[in-house]
Amino acid sequence: MDAIDQHANGVRNGTPIVSDYRTLAHALGRYREPSSARSVLEVAITAVPFVLVWTLMWASLDAGYWIGLLLAVPGAGFLVRLFMIQHDCGHGSFFRHRLANDWVGRIIGVLTLTPYDFWRRAHALHHAGSGNLDRRGIGDIDTLTVREFLALSTARRLLYRLYRHPLVMFGLGPAYLFILRHRLPTGLLRSGWQPWLGAMATNVAIAALVATMIRLLGVGPFLLVQLPITLLAASIGVWLFYVQHQFEDTFWAHEESWDFHQAGLQGSSHYDLPLILRWFTANIGIHHVHHLCSRIPYYRLPQALRDHPRLAAVGRLTLVESLRCVRKVLWDERRHHLVSFREMETALPSAAHESAAPDSRNGVSPTL
Repeated sequence: MDAIDQHANGVRNGTPIVSDYRTLAHALGRYREPSSARSVLEVAITAVPFVLVWTLMWASLDAGYWIGLLLAVPGAGFLVRLFMIQHDCGHGSFFRHRLANDWVGRIIGVLTLTPYDFWRRAHALHHAGSGNLDRRGIGDIDTLTVREFLALSTARRLLYRLYRHPLVMFGLGPAYLFILRHRLPTGLLRSGWQPWLGAMATNVAIAALVATMIRLLGVGPFLLVQLPITLLAASIGVWLFYVQHQFEDTFWAHEESWDFHQAGLQGSSHYDLPLILRWFTANIGIHHVHHLCSRIPYYRLPQALRDHPRLAAVGRLTLVESLRCVRKVLWDERRHHLVSFREMETALPSAAHESAAPDSRNGVSPTL
């Protein structure tokens, strides 16, 4: 019997309900130890094909740009995988030694346009407060409750709707995030000089690499190759992060009822992708296990899932099911799940009726 079997006390919507999250997190600790040889191999089988695809895409420009655009798809896939290696380095899980994690992460950050030291701190804050309604704002997707949304002015409601529109969230937003916003470590002004130094060093390295490539290839050829790869990889990356926490039965709670381990397991999805997509995304879809124990290197996450098979049902989303997550934009504190704008509008009359009578469970009137 695995750890989740030992601590499951029921089923909700086909998903096991776990009662002892801390014990389960402790049981997952046995998968934390990285293999240096495996980690080096993972870097090699990701970086070398990325360079080869990039070179082939450049070489094919004269044969027709449509060939290059087709090659941008695997190119973006390898760049996403490089970002996942950088992600594991940020958690200190990819290599045994911190220096190895930090310098590999910093070098990859030049290719992913992501300043490593800044991102590592922002992402640590995301893990520390994931699912906490009182600690939103850094390293996550901005999410309002129904009550907060209804309290906004008409103009600010429109801005939130615009922010949540798929064309902005997965099109314009990723381009802005990786190309412009990552150039300055905004949001961590009180975290000392290291994020700023790291961001500026990354910017200098990016500028030097871009200048060198333009000098060798020319502005046009460089942009025709790099821009499609970067933009597609950025959109994929934001989509993955979105689906990991923005699904109907995710977890949000205020500080007094929030629990780190419960939020990690119930507030993170198991994005059950086809095998080839699992490889390119470096098993990041096993996100609930990652949030329970972030020091597990990505190549050991599948083994943790195999050894604890009932974890596979927790927060599981298929590729088709994940498409419906785009509509889930507001946290309904009454029903404890994400809802769409339409679901919110439909529920308003019944919510107003319910609020007129005391709640039989706790003697208070529920509000949106």
